[in-house]
Amino acid sequence: MAHDAPVPDDRTALAARVHAAAHLTGSFRLRSGQVSSEYFDKYRFEADPRLLADLADALAALVPAEADALAGLELGGVPLATALSARTGLPARFVRKEAKPYGTEHLAEGGPIEGLRLAVVEDVITSGGQVRASCADLRERGAHVEAVLCVVDREAGGDEALSDDGLALRALFTASELRAAASA
Repeated sequence: MAHDAPVPDDRTALAARVHAAAHLTGSFRLRSGQVSSEYFDKYRFEADPRLLADLADALAALVPAEADALAGLELGGVPLATALSARTGLPARFVRKEAKPYGTEHLAEGGPIEGLRLAVVEDVITSGGQVRASCADLRERGAHVEAVLCVVDREAGGDEALSDDGLALRALFTASELRAAASA
């Protein structure tokens, strides 16, 4: 089923849909160790095929022109990278948190990464810790990584942390934008 790319007027509507699908309130321990009263359950927007396709359409504009491939980070970045790959025609790689100790023993599945300019794809960024570690691992294996795409920047220091590693964050939405869209 084909989907039209969201036009700028649809940006707030898309943000409201993401918020409605994924925003939870309560007490949540984040991967960073921080405790938050709100949580963006990315699996809720990644499991909705229509919303996932619309997010891929919107994310396509954020992919650097020089990218050779998309690198979806385990686990949440994988469905996004797959949908974005189908939308852009760029091949995808699927990046594990650590190389498996059996079989091919690869960190990244789907093809070689050495010498490729990868656009890393993640769902939600808080502190950026795992993204930084994964990008360092990709660089150690010969990939060129400068851009990180995500659906939600929680505005919790991830952008600055990534910048310290020479990584430019290209977020589709900030947490503030999602909240504003939900109350619009």
